Amino acid sequence: MPLEEELSEFSPQKDMLLTIGIFDGVHLGHKYLISRLKEEAARQALLCGVVTFRQHPKEVLSPQSELPYLTGLTEKVSLLKKEGVDAVVSLSFTLELARYHPRQFLGLLQKYLRMNGLVVGTDFALGWKREGDVAALGQLGKEMGFTLTVVPPKEMNGMVVSSTAIRRALAEGDMKKVISLTGRAYSLQGQVTTGVGRGAKLGFPTANLEVDSRQAIPAEGVYATRAYLDGKVYQSVTNIGRNPTFGEHRRTVEIYLLNYQGNLYGRQLRIDIVERLRDEKRFDTVEELKKQIAEDVKQGKAILDSQAKK
Repeated sequence: MPLEEELSEFSPQKDMLLTIGIFDGVHLGHKYLISRLKEEAARQALLCGVVTFRQHPKEVLSPQSELPYLTGLTEKVSLLKKEGVDAVVSLSFTLELARYHPRQFLGLLQKYLRMNGLVVGTDFALGWKREGDVAALGQLGKEMGFTLTVVPPKEMNGMVVSSTAIRRALAEGDMKKVISLTGRAYSLQGQVTTGVGRGAKLGFPTANLEVDSRQAIPAEGVYATRAYLDGKVYQSVTNIGRNPTFGEHRRTVEIYLLNYQGNLYGRQLRIDIVERLRDEKRFDTVEELKKQIAEDVKQGKAILDSQAKK
C-alpha cells in the first residue's frame, strides 16, 4: 500500500506530537522515550503518537544480512499501545519510502497526522542516506514549523539499553539481563507441530513449538517458562536445542506443561522465558536423561512458584 494511502487511514482530531522508530523489543529505552513523549504532549495539550514500521529497514535495504527480530509486528503494536499513547501508526517500509528525503516525509506527517513536533533519541536519523539526523531535523523544524525534543539514551549500570544489547543477552541465555532491559520476560509463540513423540515415552510429553525462523531465539539450553493456552497460564519447562542424547541436529523448542493433559497439536501457544536452568547436554543413557528432566521440572517449578509469590 502506498505511503500516503496508509497515512490517510488516520485522522487525528487535533495536532500531534510524534516519535518515530523501529521499536524492536519495546524495551526500557523505548519506554523512557515514550514517557518523555507523553509528558511533552501533555504539557503542550497535544495528542501523542508512535510511528513505526511493519518491516525492519535492514530487511529491505540489506536482505542478505540476518538480523533476528525481538518482537513481531502484532506484539510490538500491542506493547506500544500499552504505553498509553493516543495512536500507533504502522507504515510499510519499502525501497520507495527509503528514498524519501526528510523534508518530503515529514511534510506528509504534517499533512496526514497533524504533526506539530517530534521527540527523538540522540542517535536518531531518517530519510535518504539518513540525512535527517538531529541537527538536520532542528533546522527543518524551524523552516517547517514543528518542534524537536531530543531525549538522551536510557542507561542501566553504565550500559545503554538497546535492542542490540538484548540480542546479545539472548545469545548468551542471560534471561535475567533480558528481563532487566525489557521489563518483562521474553516471549516465543507459534503453532504446536508434530514431533517424534519421544517426550511422552520419557514420561514428560512435550509440545513442539514452530517458531518463526526470523525471530531471535535464546541460547540452547533448558529454561523455566510460563505457557499461555486458551487464556490459562501453565508452569512449564522448555528445552531449546538439538537433543544431543539422540544425535539430532535440527534445533527445536520443546515445552513440557506441568499439570496439563490433552492434545496440543495444531494449537497456538505462547511461552514467557523466565530463567535459564542449565546448558543442553548429552546423556549416556535414557535413564540419566529422565532423571535430569525430573530435576529440571522440580527446579523450574521452584523458580516459578517463588516468582508467583512476589
